[in-house]
Amino acid sequence: KDAIGRTWQCSTVQIDFNMPMRFGLTYRTEDNTEETPWMLHRAIFGSIERFLGILIEHYAGALPLWLAPVQVAVIPIADRHKEAAAEFAGEIKAAGGRVDIMDANEPMKVKIAKAQAQKIPYMVVLGDKEVEERLVSVRERSEGDLGQWDREKFLNVIRDAAL
Repeated sequence: KDAIGRTWQCSTVQIDFNMPMRFGLTYRTEDNTEETPWMLHRAIFGSIERFLGILIEHYAGALPLWLAPVQVAVIPIADRHKEAAAEFAGEIKAAGGRVDIMDANEPMKVKIAKAQAQKIPYMVVLGDKEVEERLVSVRERSEGDLGQWDREKFLNVIRDAAL
């Protein structure tokens, strides 16, 4: 079922009488006559495009952390935090995460709102205190502000998702 309760069919098993004839396929029977075989088609997820569409519909675009194309949005509060944001984004990538740095010249609330609209699972905010103490302020897409975390604790969450 998708996010609004519709049921979709993904997997099928079908008997195909047409393709063996079009390919001129035959086999010899026990009594040495030539017969055209039946062909079985099996599609576990249907087409990959259809499956991905159903998956996106099911999660209403809010994909789980392990599946999200961008798992973390790193948000520097001011220009002076951009270098620290790039450094931490590198650590996230090294931990197996997919990250985007939101360093446009916009207010922090706008950056957070954009990350929410993109349904990015985690947002980490870096300001003076976080840079000095090697912390990150963590926001989760549905739970909101989770407070300040040690960087390694956050990286462990990302590593676990990559497994």
